[in-house]
Amino acid sequence: MILYLYGMSGKKEFLQSQNWLAFQKATGREVLPFEEGGFLANGIIHRLPLVGKYVYVPKGPKTSIKYKVSSIKYEMARLIDLAKEKNCRWIRIEPETEEILEAIKKSTLYKVVKAPHDMQPREIFKIDITKTEEELLVQMKSKTRYNIRLAEKRGVQVFATREEKYIVIFLDLITATSGRKGITSHPRSYYEKFFSTLPKEMCQLFVAEYKGEVIAANMMMFYGDTATYLHGGSGDVHRDAMAPYLLQWEQIKRAKALGCSIYDFGGIRTEARFKNQDSKINSWSGITKFKTGFSPETASTVFPGTYDIVLDTQQYFVYRELQSLKQAITFLKKRLF
Repeated sequence: MILYLYGMSGKKEFLQSQNWLAFQKATGREVLPFEEGGFLANGIIHRLPLVGKYVYVPKGPKTSIKYKVSSIKYEMARLIDLAKEKNCRWIRIEPETEEILEAIKKSTLYKVVKAPHDMQPREIFKIDITKTEEELLVQMKSKTRYNIRLAEKRGVQVFATREEKYIVIFLDLITATSGRKGITSHPRSYYEKFFSTLPKEMCQLFVAEYKGEVIAANMMMFYGDTATYLHGGSGDVHRDAMAPYLLQWEQIKRAKALGCSIYDFGGIRTEARFKNQDSKINSWSGITKFKTGFSPETASTVFPGTYDIVLDTQQYFVYRELQSLKQAITFLKKRLF
């Protein structure tokens, strides 16, 4: 069954799928499946020291019912009851629009507050890939189009695979990329679980090979009408071969062949959207420029962010105080070291 959400841009969300719950269970997390009628709020239970558990509903709740308070009041009450039965102190949600957020706030007597940090990027870059390949190439920035052609001319080969040897290389590239960019990545076992638990038609590894050496690799998710670029890694050598550009282009072409209409590049941060609000814009400038180069006229999608439905006021207060302390320590470390 395809679930529609009034005002939402996609018809299916892999983060709310049963496949994603199975993946989370494989990583050792407890899950909270929840679907009643047209209301979908599958959750993942997280456990924190000192404050206990909370349930995270990624990219949800979603509903096929128009978001009137009267339409979702019962479902929200049931979701809260289930979370409390699991001794969760709060429910972390990611509403699609401000209207849905307001409807959720009005449907419960519990306080709904902005979370101390967003779990998913607030700004997402998606493009329509129902156009022809020629039209998609024309809409790119000239530099992006040039780099794709350059990679092809230099003989970069791109292919999809699930072979173990390429998965190992991908994990090495993820580690190298994280170290180079100062990003904290997931442990290797986390990425391995993608390939061991998700079906191959849903999760694929795309590899760019140059002169017999893998120099870049991306993990792709295909679900419903959307292809999502999830994780990527590249090496330090042969960077002038422009493999990441050709990788994305070949992934787009594969998505079209599979019948997808949307290609999701994932998170970006544009100054126009977050001017004077986000100190991390500069750190995202490179990846934002790279992704938007594939369709510079396409507007990004901005979500309200992550919110918490507070079920235990006392424990939630402790959690927020600990978060504030953690942020202060991190800030001092940066200033001192």
